Order: sequence, then C-alpha cells, then structure tokens
Amino acid sequence: MTPSFPTTELETTELETTPNGAVTPTGPHRMRWRSGGAETTASATIEPGPPARESADLGRAMERAAAESADGVAFGALPFDRSAPSTLIVPTRVAQERPSTPLRRGSSRPAEPADYLAGVSAVLTRITDSDVDKVVLARYSDVTLHTPGDPLDIAARLADRNPSAHVFALPTGPDRHLVGASPELLLAKTGAHLRSHPLAGSARLTGDRAVDRQAADGLRRSDKNLREHRYVVDAICDLLSPHCRRLSAADPDVVSTDSMLHLGTVITAELDDPSTPSSMLAAELHPTPAVCGTPRAEAAAIIGATESFDRGFFAGAVGWQDRAGDGDWAVSIRCGEVTPDRIRAYAGAGIVAGSDPTAELAETEGKLSTFLAALG
Repeated sequence: MTPSFPTTELETTELETTPNGAVTPTGPHRMRWRSGGAETTASATIEPGPPARESADLGRAMERAAAESADGVAFGALPFDRSAPSTLIVPTRVAQERPSTPLRRGSSRPAEPADYLAGVSAVLTRITDSDVDKVVLARYSDVTLHTPGDPLDIAARLADRNPSAHVFALPTGPDRHLVGASPELLLAKTGAHLRSHPLAGSARLTGDRAVDRQAADGLRRSDKNLREHRYVVDAICDLLSPHCRRLSAADPDVVSTDSMLHLGTVITAELDDPSTPSSMLAAELHPTPAVCGTPRAEAAAIIGATESFDRGFFAGAVGWQDRAGDGDWAVSIRCGEVTPDRIRAYAGAGIVAGSDPTAELAETEGKLSTFLAALG
C-alpha cells in the first residue's frame, strides 16, 4: 500500500493545555516519509500516544489516528523507553515544497571516545558476571547550527545517499524532529502477511572492493557476529509466533548500506488474525536485541546505568499504519534529533562476550557517518 495525501488544507490547532492538564494535538508541523513505494511530504498534527508496553492500546490509538487523517494513514514514533509515551503524527495535507537552504554548521562535539571505551569495558564485565548475553551501548555527536536546520532538507539528502533506506523526518514536539535513514525493517504488514528484516553483526565499509569482500566473508564466519545476530532473530520469532500460524526465517546474509556491512535475516510469517494492527506488533517487538540487548529488561537496565544521556526516540521505532492496520515500521537508527540550534546524531554497537572495545568504537563511527554525511 502506498500512502498518498490530498491537497485540500484541513484545520489544525496549536498547542493547548486543558484545565485537567491534558495536552491537545499541536500543529501544523511538516513531515517526510519514504519506504519502498510509499513516499510523502505533508503537514501534520501531533499528539501523545500510549507507550509501547501498552501495545494493544497503541494499536487502537493508531487505528483512530488513521481514521482521522486526511487519507486514512497515520504515522508513529516510539521512544526507546517502552514506558515513555509515543508520538502520533496525523497528516492533514500535502506540504508545499520549500527551496533548499544551505545548512550552516557550527562546531561538532562527539561524546568522548574514552568514555565509550570505558562503558564497553564495564558492560563486558556485567555480561561476564550475569545472565545477560548482549547489550547495545550507544553514543552521540552534537552539531551546533548557526542558522536553523530544515529537517526535511536533511531527509532529502539522506534519501539521495541511501536509496533503499526508510527515510523519515517526523515531528516529535514543537521545533523538534527525528530525522534518519534506517536500513532496518522492524515489521511490514499487508493483510495476514508479515515481513521483518533484522540487522545485527556489523563491519565498516572501506570502499576497497577486495577488502570489503573479505569483510563480508568474515561476517559470515564470525562466531561473535553470528551469535549477536542470532539473538535478534530468535527474539523476533519468539515474540511473533503467538500471533502467527506460519513463521520462517531464512539463512543470514550480508546486507550493504552506504557505510556498513551487516548480517541480515529475512523473516516471513502469516497472522492468525489479519486485522491485528501493525503498530501493536511493532510495539511488542520493540526494542529488539539489535538496539537493546537480551534479555531485554536486564539489558535496558544496564543501558540506563551506563549511558549518560536519554536516548529519546533513537533506537525506537518509526512507521505508518492505515485504517486496515497494515503498515511499515523501521528501527529508528542512523538518525538524529534536529532542533533549530542543534543536531544530535546517535549510533550504537552490540556488546557480547568477545567484543573488542576499540572495534565497537570504530563501528559507532561508521554508523554515525551515515547521518553526519548528510549534513555536509
């Protein structure tokens, strides 16, 4: 299904707080989305939605939002924290294209590499001393702006550089957008049919074909990377299986992005109930071991104790859903938070027994480069 939006302008509202403290939808905001054949640039209102841990409530909220939208399609953004509210994005009309403006960057300030190396070492100790198998540790890089950055311009640059990625610029608050080009499909649903394509286990691309072929072969034979990848595939299959009458996972293969090589596995399934909302299933899968770890709750606790920042919507999920519950959801990676005066880009690496801190740091640098390259 390809979302499209009418050109008639609908009424939108600004931020208002009712006497009981409830927040009404805010807007209009500009948004952009591209996944497969689905692409739109639109104006939209936003409102808080149920957290991922309340997956059934989220599914109903997305169905309502889709019914209220201009063309029967709503978008959603789930933060990394399963207990934090989601953001529902309701398109109202096609947005007028604005002329592209140069992005005037100021200084860049990446998180200290030494802090990340120390964090990886601490996580490895926790893995050795506990039943946790994998923890995904993240870092960020801040870029200050001399002039306000246009999130949709950045998304357009990402789309040009990453033709097969899920590209998004979704408003998550006033003057705040989550912008990215995710290579990882969390879930696609059409009727009873499901597809997921998790990525885990990585190596950086060099641009040298011989070196990159060797790196790809190394991924296929790497015990460490195959273990890291298997945790993700097993978790997705375990969470989907209660909803499905058929489920299968292919053998892993190597997937290439603009800057990285990843192990990827295609998972397909058929739902018992075709009316199950895609957003409900995405919420139950999120966050997978690809961005959190395993077991999920224990890994999330270690992340909270080790990382010195709030991930927000990084390592969450973004996607769209129509009135029938069909939709596409991507893992919100290769992304950053864009505000008028700052951009914060994020990246993470999966830590398992046998991980090398220096190699994990290099992996985050490669992943950060996807987003930072679009800033010029």
